[in-house]
Amino acid sequence: MQEILTNLEARINFYALLSRLLMSEVDEELLETIENDKNMIPFFPAYEKWEKRKELSRKDLIEQYLNVDFTNLFLLHMTPYESFYQREDQMMETAGENPVLQLFNEYNFRVDLGKARTVSADHIGIEFEFMYMLCNAQMKALKDNELQAACDIAAVQKDFLKDHLLEWTPMFLLNIKSEAGTALYFDVADLALEFMMSDYEYLNEHIKDGKCDYSS
Repeated sequence: MQEILTNLEARINFYALLSRLLMSEVDEELLETIENDKNMIPFFPAYEKWEKRKELSRKDLIEQYLNVDFTNLFLLHMTPYESFYQREDQMMETAGENPVLQLFNEYNFRVDLGKARTVSADHIGIEFEFMYMLCNAQMKALKDNELQAACDIAAVQKDFLKDHLLEWTPMFLLNIKSEAGTALYFDVADLALEFMMSDYEYLNEHIKDGKCDYSS
């Protein structure tokens, strides 16, 4: 069980970090955390070696390069919304009939679109935040020794990855990698893609026929 809890804590941290990076521009505090955490910086290899990082202060790096890149990638040239990739007409579904929003409502996950600076609940950053919320709920259930409830929550995670995130974000993230103008956002896209794939594999191994393997 301890290994399960350790892995779950790591998953919570990854979903929290990726949601934050995919949702809005970085600030100096977040960059400092990434750079100074010896366990985190290896996940950003291109950024770690990026010459601009050595030449400029974090403030200048953000203002001159990172904010510009984020705006180009997530606000101007790419469309980080599931409905855009899933609908044949490539229109964003912003109303209540959006299936992702309906799922969020079912699990009492409320999205403040204004605060998140998004126009629809099916934004990639919000979908990662939903996974973060589910992982936290699973952790609470495990600590309360509610094993079946924890397993049910893990099954929701697995289904959400399969039916939603993995259905559209690989193409989006590959486009981000291709178009990224900075090492940071190349790494963010690469990390998000690799983590999602490995997380689905992990959940697939531990959930069989609605039952979870807690032997670890």
